[in-house]
Amino acid sequence: MRLIDLKPKSGSKHRKRRVGRGIAAGQGASGGFGMRGQKSRSGSPTRPGFEGGQMPLYRRLPKLKHFPLINQKEYTVINVRRLSELPANSEVTLESLMAAGIVTTNDGPLKLLGDGELTVALNCKAAAFTTGARTKIEAAGGSCEIV
Repeated sequence: MRLIDLKPKSGSKHRKRRVGRGIAAGQGASGGFGMRGQKSRSGSPTRPGFEGGQMPLYRRLPKLKHFPLINQKEYTVINVRRLSELPANSEVTLESLMAAGIVTTNDGPLKLLGDGELTVALNCKAAAFTTGARTKIEAAGGSCEIV
């Protein structure tokens, strides 16, 4: 086999379609674009997301990443590392934390988060605990109670 013997397989090469050269050519008049309408006009097609002038979906939806949660629960959150300042076996509630000056505002029910270390045993009464906070409080010898 030599380079001059190489040729494409028969039937794999087609001649270029000559559009708009009269009706005898088979693609005359409308040039394969059908009759009338936006898609038959010259120029580029409509941009992605165009809905014919109607306000497109990407502009009808809210702009931010997340939809707002309806009736979202607001908590007064505090980490367990702030509780290590309290004396041992004391009771931890939202009122006692506000009296101690650890929490300054009441933003809703108390929720304890698990960041930090806890060394003293405390009796905690809160509306919610994270799993990390619950394990750290109970590992220090304290108790967790949901109110």
